Amino acid sequence: MATLAPPDASDTAARTPGRRSSSRKYANRMYPHWFLLPGAAVFVVLFIVPTFASFYYAFTRWTLFDVEFIGFDNFVTFFSDPQLSKGFTNTLIFGALTSGLKIVLGLLLGVLLTSNIWARGYLRAVVFFPVLVSVVGVGITFQALMDPYDGVINEFLAIFGIDGPGWLTNPDLALYSIILVDVWRGVGLAALIYMAGLVAIPQEYYEAARVDGATGWHRFWNVTVPLVRPATTTVIILSLIGGLREFQLIWVMTGGGPGFASDVLASVIYKQYAYGFFGLSTAGNVVLFVVVSAVILPLFWWLNRKQTEL
Repeated sequence: MATLAPPDASDTAARTPGRRSSSRKYANRMYPHWFLLPGAAVFVVLFIVPTFASFYYAFTRWTLFDVEFIGFDNFVTFFSDPQLSKGFTNTLIFGALTSGLKIVLGLLLGVLLTSNIWARGYLRAVVFFPVLVSVVGVGITFQALMDPYDGVINEFLAIFGIDGPGWLTNPDLALYSIILVDVWRGVGLAALIYMAGLVAIPQEYYEAARVDGATGWHRFWNVTVPLVRPATTTVIILSLIGGLREFQLIWVMTGGGPGFASDVLASVIYKQYAYGFFGLSTAGNVVLFVVVSAVILPLFWWLNRKQTEL
């Protein structure tokens, strides 16, 4: 039988420094990642674990002391009850209208506030100021302003002989009144994002458009709008996520009323939890999570693909 010859000591010595060098390089490359572990642990404990736990508890009727698996009954109840399903519809309306208005008004304000106008710095501060105000403070303030009897808005309309409506007491107007307040509160952030995008556009594009005889409208539509697409993507994503998850402003101004006229998914979830229907409220949380993910992820992919094609 043939015997294996022992490895040459010189070959072993030649290979050992190479191995040590590669190990040292790998350790140096991985060293910064160790600092991510504390944050990753907190993220897993406070987000990943509760998320997967909520998917389980959505299929149960649970309390702090008892859990009973009931399958899809919570989801059937959620979508079969007209009062609960209305919150789903209102959520989509609220998210679509608030994000759409913030995009249009934010872009127009961004163009205005980056042009050479008088008191530009002051106007920028005025537009952005509502973003800094507490949501609860904004809600309480506009609740008083929109009071159908003593509110400043209706008293102002009465000067011109106009009988002001019940902004927050009319079921047909309550949700849209809150939408206007939310747009007033958040359009400053959209304008700020657009201003950052506008000042980054090279002026050579506008000069070339002027040489070609383009009017102001054509420069805006064919130069400004395409080149601020990254800012538009950011505004769409942020405003949609905020609109679909809105709760504080609605709860402060109307509490979801009158009746269920201004209820959204977040307020429905809160009410069901307050009433003791913990499983039903957890199912609502899952529905909200799925709705936000189903809207945002494909939209984010589509917007980024369109941006790459430019």
